[in-house]
Amino acid sequence: MDIIKEYFCPVTATVSIIGGKWKPIILWLLFQDTRRFGEMKKIIPGITQRMLTKQLRELEADKIVHRKVYAVVPPKVEYSLTDGGRTLEPILTSMSEWGYSFLKSD
Repeated sequence: MDIIKEYFCPVTATVSIIGGKWKPIILWLLFQDTRRFGEMKKIIPGITQRMLTKQLRELEADKIVHRKVYAVVPPKVEYSLTDGGRTLEPILTSMSEWGYSFLKSD
């Protein structure tokens, strides 16, 4: 199936990839630095281990997040943004600015 025909419009494609409750938070953390799974779990209030795993796998499948496994004991895994993932920074920065203005206007 042609990927372009899969979505109604480009905005739908973007929301499909980065939308939801958890993905923007995960991406925002990864814009700041490379993170380990446990570190993200501690920082993100309310996210379950299962949901964090699911969201990271989806972002990895979409080539937004890179998962690096180190061959050490105990196992060490780090997550970072791919070059494609880094291109989302202006979008999330704009969303952050809009959200801040919205919250201040009340």
